[in-house]
Amino acid sequence: MNQVVAVPAGAINRNDDIRLFSGSANRPLAEAVAAELGIELSAVNISKLPDGEIHVQISELVRHQDIFIIQPCSPNVNDMLVELMLLIDAFRRASAWRINVIIPYFPYARQDRMARGREAVSAKVVARTLEMLGVTRVMYVDIHALQIQGFFDLPVDPLTAMPVLAGYFQDDPRFRPEETVIVAPDLGRARLAGKYAEQLGMPLVIMNKSRLDFEHTTTAAVVGDIEDKTAIIIDDMIAGGSVLDQIPALLAVGARSPVYLSITHPVLLPSALERLNRDYIAELVTTDTIYLPREKRHPKIRIQSIARTLAQAVYYIHSGESVGSLLRLL
Repeated sequence: MNQVVAVPAGAINRNDDIRLFSGSANRPLAEAVAAELGIELSAVNISKLPDGEIHVQISELVRHQDIFIIQPCSPNVNDMLVELMLLIDAFRRASAWRINVIIPYFPYARQDRMARGREAVSAKVVARTLEMLGVTRVMYVDIHALQIQGFFDLPVDPLTAMPVLAGYFQDDPRFRPEETVIVAPDLGRARLAGKYAEQLGMPLVIMNKSRLDFEHTTTAAVVGDIEDKTAIIIDDMIAGGSVLDQIPALLAVGARSPVYLSITHPVLLPSALERLNRDYIAELVTTDTIYLPREKRHPKIRIQSIARTLAQAVYYIHSGESVGSLLRLL
C-alpha cells in the first residue's frame, strides 16, 4: 500500500520564504500540518464585526513569501468561504509571491452542473472567484465531482485521503480480504471504491442508487457477491446521512451486520448523527478535513488525520517537486 511519508526533519527552516496560515474553520488541522513541517503557523487576525461582517488583517510581513492558507469551507460554509476570499485579497495586497490555497473540503462541490433548468453552477462560481482574487494554486481532498478541476485555469492538485483511510483497515484481523468487500454506494463512487479495493486486495461491490433530492436516495440494485461478507462502504462525504439508508439493501442480499463506512468529509448534519445510532452500523472511519465540535463526536466515529498528506503537498510544491504520489488520479 502507498503510505504518506513524513517530511524530512529540517527540510524547511525559519529562513525559508514560506509561510503557513490558517483560517478559523479548522485551526487544529493547520497546527498539525505545521508540526509535520517543523514550522509554526504564521499570525493573522480574523474577527467578526457587530453587524456580522468579517475582518481580516495579516499580522506579519509576507512580501515575496510563498503563502499557504488552510481553510476548509465547512459549516458555516458561506462564512468560511467569505473569510477565505478576504484572506486571499489581504495577501495579494501585501505583495505575497505566491498564494497557495488548501481547501480540504471544497464548497459547493455538489453543485457542479445544471441538473434542472435555471440552476446556478455554483462550484464554477467559486472557482472563478478564487481565480479572480489572485490565487496561484488550489488544493483540495477527495472532491465530490472530479470535473471541478476543469473549472480552473490555474494549477489544481486533487489530493486524496485514500491511503490514510485504507490504512485503517489494512492488516486488521477484522477485515480479512477473503471475507470483506468494498462497496461503492453509487456509480459515481465506483472508481474511488475500486482504488480502495485494489489497495486492500478486496472485491468490489457496486450499488445502483437514484437520488430523489439533496437529502433522499433510493437503491435499485446491488451488483457483486456480498453474501456473508463484511462490507466497507466508500464515499467522499457524509452530510444528511442518505448513504446510511442504503445499508438495509446490503443486508437484504446477505451482507454481514454491522457495516463499516470509510468517508472522507464528515459534514454530519443532525440527521446523520441520529442515523449512526442504528445497530447495523459499526464504525464511521473519516478524516479531519472538517473540524468536529464536541456535539458531533459520536462514539462510532474514528478520525484519521490527513495532516501528513497536506504537509507533504506543501513541502513538494514549495521545493518544486512532483506531488503525483499524493493525487487522486482517477
